[in-house]
Amino acid sequence: MPNIANMQIKPVTFAFLLSMGIASPLIAQDTASSEKASTEHNLNETEKPVVRHNSVTIDGKSIDYTVTTSELKLTDDEGKSEASIFHVSYIKKGESDPSKRPVVFAFNGGPGSSAVWLHLGALGPRIVPTSPDGTTPLDPPITVQENPYSILNVADLVFIDPVSTGLSRPEDPDKAGKFHGVKGDLDSVGEFIRRWVTDNQRWSSPKYLIGESYGALRAAGLSGHLQNRYGMHLNGVVLLSGLIDFRTLSPSTGNDLSYIVYLPTLTATAHYHGVIKGDRDKLMQEAKTFADTTYLSALHKGSKFTSQEKEEVASTLSKLTGMNKEWILRNDLRIHPSKFRKELLAEQGKVVGRFDSRVAWDAMNPGSDHPSYDPSFSVAKGPFSTAMLDYLTRELGWEDKRTYEILTGKVHPWKWGATNSYVNLSDSIEGALSDNPKARFLILCGKTDLATPPGGILHSVDHLKLPDQLRKNISVEWYEAGHMFYLNQPDLEKLHKDLSKFIQ
Repeated sequence: MPNIANMQIKPVTFAFLLSMGIASPLIAQDTASSEKASTEHNLNETEKPVVRHNSVTIDGKSIDYTVTTSELKLTDDEGKSEASIFHVSYIKKGESDPSKRPVVFAFNGGPGSSAVWLHLGALGPRIVPTSPDGTTPLDPPITVQENPYSILNVADLVFIDPVSTGLSRPEDPDKAGKFHGVKGDLDSVGEFIRRWVTDNQRWSSPKYLIGESYGALRAAGLSGHLQNRYGMHLNGVVLLSGLIDFRTLSPSTGNDLSYIVYLPTLTATAHYHGVIKGDRDKLMQEAKTFADTTYLSALHKGSKFTSQEKEEVASTLSKLTGMNKEWILRNDLRIHPSKFRKELLAEQGKVVGRFDSRVAWDAMNPGSDHPSYDPSFSVAKGPFSTAMLDYLTRELGWEDKRTYEILTGKVHPWKWGATNSYVNLSDSIEGALSDNPKARFLILCGKTDLATPPGGILHSVDHLKLPDQLRKNISVEWYEAGHMFYLNQPDLEKLHKDLSKFIQ
């Protein structure tokens, strides 16, 4: 695996993450004292695993399983405890040789997110119910129900909360920073996977990773790290609503790439809200072609671009995004996704969501240039928080006085590994495929995802330095909704089919 310390990494401040919606502003109020208080549950007093038995019906067949809720201690070279990793695993009963059954390790992103979203939103045998299209909240309180679209029918599942998320904690809060960075995160999650595989005698099992958002970048890094550090070859890696290169997510002076890759998603959003008309998929393809050619050239020319050329580009951008042409010219042809969310439906007094731009709620601060909140995150956070805490205690039988950190700011400042560059784990994927040409990667993209627009990761994949025969190991699937597209019922059903096919 490439040296993380030498990777292309640009420092990203917590303020930036807050502005992009990656962490909640409320979470940023956590203090060092509250962090220490949350770790009163000393690792020497770690709870014993709690084992329960249940069943779920998937594809018309009843599947009996064992669910284990547990903490795994990470130790240093001298055997001293450094952290505990909280996790929930689901093992299908009745397998003649469990060591041959596929096992999936799943996690979300942030940085600072627990695995609750994939756990109770898509993959596990219990799920948080949502409205049919996932854009409107249900009446609280919300509790889990059986998930007929779980992938437990094709693989055992392990949901991982990285250190300081969920109920995972460092041994010494003052040394928590060791785990809060690109390299430390890969080291700790990679060590957890090695330990779990060893403790459960699953080295002979086909192994898969599923990471969402920053978790996809983690999965990309682990694909090389597990291989190089432990000799663990993976069968497959799923990058769900993810990114590989942070340049694609950082619209700023001197970095025009993100404006290019965001454009098709802006088109899909404008079409969903009826601001532009026509065949959506054809419009998205038109936006991509325009972005890759004329728009790219226009932004590259800078001041050398003539006024007439600017007028023509602005007219096309207006046609593809529904934004006012004069507004586009005032913003120098650069449509910032945050400003877009605020401006698209401004005449209706609404802002559109970042995680899912299909969601549009009333603007809380109409005079601001940027939206003050993300309504699509508001749809999900409360229901998932309530359902997870109820599920942990009432159904899984886990008793704990600590706060379950759904999405926390305690992992910040995050150590990106270097200065004056961007995080880019493309070389980890390249190394994983060159050393293990049987590994496969599946890229999952939501059409209305303004958090990690599909154009970003697809740009990164297109620029991987791979021979043609290895490029065939990478496939892409599209979904109708946004970042957590599985909240949309048709997308959840499609996800089950796509993952089942990929694993089988």
